[in-house]
Parts: sequence; structure tokens; C-alpha cells
Amino acid sequence: MKKFLGKLYDFSSSWTGTVIIVLLVIFFVVQAFVIPSGSMKNTLLIGDHLFVKKFSYGIPTPRIPWLEVKVMPELNGNGHLITADGPKRGDIVVFRYPYDDKIHYVKRNFAIGEDEVVFSEKQTFLRPHEGDEYIRANYDQNDIVELDGKLFVKEPYKFSGVHYDENVNMFEQMIYYLNAGKLAMKPLRVSSLAPNDKYGFNAFYFKVPKDEYFMMGDNRDHSNDSRFWGSVRYEHIVGKPWFIYFSWDSDYRIRWERIGRFVDTVQNDDKFINFALKENEVDGLH
Repeated sequence: MKKFLGKLYDFSSSWTGTVIIVLLVIFFVVQAFVIPSGSMKNTLLIGDHLFVKKFSYGIPTPRIPWLEVKVMPELNGNGHLITADGPKRGDIVVFRYPYDDKIHYVKRNFAIGEDEVVFSEKQTFLRPHEGDEYIRANYDQNDIVELDGKLFVKEPYKFSGVHYDENVNMFEQMIYYLNAGKLAMKPLRVSSLAPNDKYGFNAFYFKVPKDEYFMMGDNRDHSNDSRFWGSVRYEHIVGKPWFIYFSWDSDYRIRWERIGRFVDTVQNDDKFINFALKENEVDGLH
């Protein structure tokens, strides 16, 4: 046994052993990720460097970092070596952009397969596929609303980082994308919501396909997400953000208060949200 451990130590101390161990960790355990945009502000900020747990939703098929070349063949046909349960509602998820799988996105999972989503200006509604009894049993009664005969939950995720920008009219932006053929949600007239005299509809609707996920940024009015390009299949799911190992702002000032913090801590502690509010808002869709 000592002889074996000695050889293992010698191997791990060599350059070859070090590279192999690092690659194994990146392939199967954790991978570094940098927040590039403001779509998850005020929860995750531009310049947050974090580790992502790659085993949260199964084990994705390994790829060489930066090159994004698969090092193993697809065994299950779903982008994962080991299949597990997918993201839950409300999870922050790292995934591959459905139209270019070399690009990573991070968003909050707003809805799962067969759920229904309704978006109107400055409010988003969720109807879990389990139905009315599930909604009544699992959500605050003050958040449950009836939209044209169906129960929905208004803003089901109570994280302080989820917010809208009063200076942005996202409804108008979505109409622009709708006319350009670049919007996944469909226009809908909901009599239970305030009418829009300018258009023949006052909301947008999407039903999530089975086994897919509807992703939205916490920075609701500055996020390019499933409202525009549709839901995310399980094969594109990478993992769950774990903790922030480094963070700095656009002026390269280190955010000491965020370093070493778990993402769950950051999203549930208003202290970190208040720090984020002190930084300037990010414009545009990200």
C-alpha cells in the first residue's frame, strides 16, 4: 500500500500528473466561470469569478476548456455522461446557449417542462404544470392570481436581486423583437390584466416543452433570455454556481465582501444586494 501511495504521490507531483488531475477536476467536479454581463444583477455581478458544480444535474460530457471540444462520445444522447434530475424552479443555472453551445450563460430557472409563463410589463407569472391544488399548497396566497380562468403565481421567486428597471419599457422592446421574428413568447390578450390600447394584446405567453427549462435573468429588463430565444434542453445544462472565489468591478476595485461567499449566501442576504445597488446599472440586453 505504501509503495502504491508513493507512486501516486510521485505521479501527482509530476507535470503530467498535475495536468491530468486538473483536467479531471474540470471535466467532472468544478469549473471556473466569470460573469460577463449584467443580466443577473443584483444577485451576480459583472466581474464575479465563481466555481460551478458540474455534478449538480448529472455529469456533462467533458470538453476541453476554451476549445470546447468534446473528449468523449455522447453515451446517452443528452449531453451528459451521467443523467440526473434537472434544475429545479428558482435555481441559478450555468448552461450552454442553445444556438451556440460554446457560449456559457447563467440565468435563473423560472419554469420547468410543461409550466406556463405569462409576461406583462414589470410582472411575470408562473403556472406550474402540477395545477391549481399544487399552487394553493405551495405558494403564498397573496401571490396567487387568476388569469382568464387559470391560477398563476405572480413573481414566484422572492430573492431581493430579482428586479425591474423603471426606466425601461421591456414590453415595447419585446414587440420590436416580435416584429423581427426573434421572440420565443407569443402575444396574448389577458382580460384579467390592464388593457394595452396601443396593441391588440397586453402580455406574452410561453408553454415550456417537456424536459426543458425557461431561463430568465434577475435583472429582468436587461436580460437576453428564454423570452427571446426559447427554452433550454437538458443537454445544454452545465451545472450550478457554487461560490465566488474572486470579484472586481469595472474599475478593477476588488469586492472583498464577495470573495469566498457561497452563491446561496449572496442571493439570500440583503447585505450583498445593497452593495450591488451602489454600482451603476448595466444598460442593454445581456
